[in-house]
Amino acid sequence: MTHVELAPGYRISRIIKGGWQLAGGHGAIERAQAVADMAAFAEAGITTFDCADIYAGVEERIGDFLRQWRPSHQHATEHVRVHTKFVPDLDALAALTAHEIRRTIDRSRERLGVRTVDLVQFHWWDYAIPGVVEAARYLATLREEGKIRQLGVTNFDTPHLARLLDAGIPIISHQVQYSLLDRRAAGDMAALCAAREVGIFAFGAVAGGFISDRWLGAPEPSEPLENRSLTKYKLVIDEFGGWARFQSLLRTLAEIGDRHGVKLGTVAIRWVLDQPAVAAVIVGARHAGHLDDTRRALALQLTDADRTAIDDVLALATGPLGDVYDLERDREGAHGRIMRYNLNAAR
Repeated sequence: MTHVELAPGYRISRIIKGGWQLAGGHGAIERAQAVADMAAFAEAGITTFDCADIYAGVEERIGDFLRQWRPSHQHATEHVRVHTKFVPDLDALAALTAHEIRRTIDRSRERLGVRTVDLVQFHWWDYAIPGVVEAARYLATLREEGKIRQLGVTNFDTPHLARLLDAGIPIISHQVQYSLLDRRAAGDMAALCAAREVGIFAFGAVAGGFISDRWLGAPEPSEPLENRSLTKYKLVIDEFGGWARFQSLLRTLAEIGDRHGVKLGTVAIRWVLDQPAVAAVIVGARHAGHLDDTRRALALQLTDADRTAIDDVLALATGPLGDVYDLERDREGAHGRIMRYNLNAAR
């Protein structure tokens, strides 16, 4: 399957082109080239794009792509989906109003150049601050008005996702970090999503580029790392059990990839696609250079022997532990200290 239907009439590609790497902090981005790369992904059948209100300039770049794509692809325009996020600032949560929610969604619509945003994914930084259900309900109101087509969430833990679902919020997706290195979404979260027909959008499948041939056999990098993705995912590797255990995983993936004639990162993407409740994998890409390797994950079929070899390595992992995003919510911890909690007002 190259596509999946998340809700009646709402179909997306099982690989989603991520947009975080286009937001700065990952190297210079040339606007025209970014638009051309999006067109290459769409032409290749990866027709779903992920961005956020807090990713600097990304909604605007996708808007540029849509304006250039539509005139010559009228027959395919309806198949292109753009998912953004609503991430209110931590400092604004206590005083968040319906007016501010509406204003932010209208801003995303304007940047993307659309009347209706295909999917808005909602995040709430601190559950100790009341208002999460009320904010989600107002997003549902905007959906009823036609400003939003579908609703999702991102980086919720299991109890709070269940709370929104029990409140009747029509959530169809949940974007979470889920990879060979980070399996916190397995178990309770995956079971809840499967039972309530919420598709998981998994990001981090190639750990910001760490799960690649470049790092196979390479020495452990030291700070400062070259971009924000590597900084983030090096912490995940540490939780997984450290560099030596990570190298063992890369060697196993490389051996499997050699048997199938694909790159080790392709194997990692396929593994995530095969996990229960996973609807799609978000692959962050600054350019289309790895497009062919990414697409091959859709056709790859792992054997029982492949999965057993991977399981043998994963059985030795020490973490990450806890529910989805618990480590990142600890603002005093290593994962929380690198987060940026107040980007919306600046955008």
